[in-house]
Amino acid sequence: MDKLGPPRAGQLLIAADPGKGGFFDRSVVLILEHNESGTLGVVLNRVSEMDVPSPLADWAPLLSPPAVPFEGGPVSEQAVVALAQLANAQAGPPGWKPLFDDVGIVDLDTPVELVEGAFAHVRMYVGLAGWEGGQLEGELIRGFWVRTKARSEEVFGLPTGLWRRVLRRLGGASARWSTWTGTPMFN
Repeated sequence: MDKLGPPRAGQLLIAADPGKGGFFDRSVVLILEHNESGTLGVVLNRVSEMDVPSPLADWAPLLSPPAVPFEGGPVSEQAVVALAQLANAQAGPPGWKPLFDDVGIVDLDTPVELVEGAFAHVRMYVGLAGWEGGQLEGELIRGFWVRTKARSEEVFGLPTGLWRRVLRRLGGASARWSTWTGTPMFN
């Protein structure tokens, strides 16, 4: 496929063709799971205007700024996923499953009191980004996405400008895309 091999959890997908419109325009997706059945991820840079869902209100004080759920994607819009970065080099608390480095997925059914103080950052996502088996690979071949290894500061940093920052980090043609405006005649 490329030097990164097949898609896998802990990689970022960066939308490679700005200005096409649609949900994934200028999006950065963190892959949570990839297997022959398909791929699931969350969009890292789509802040929502919704409140934390009522059944998960206990988690609201743990959320990193901006302390609102993000729009994780257009698939399974009722699904809620949380990502968390460990506060220090320790074994993860109950309900935490490692994804990459010190970043993992948190089971939101875990009582909050069992994880208080365990995380430096927590983000919540409503909805998922999803691809059927082979679909993402096809989109990668057609150049719809650029991939790279995720960094914790990209998952928990400011969502504004994330697409541009990741493309600049990659350099080359990807860095040039980061300068594109929403108006094609100005590119």
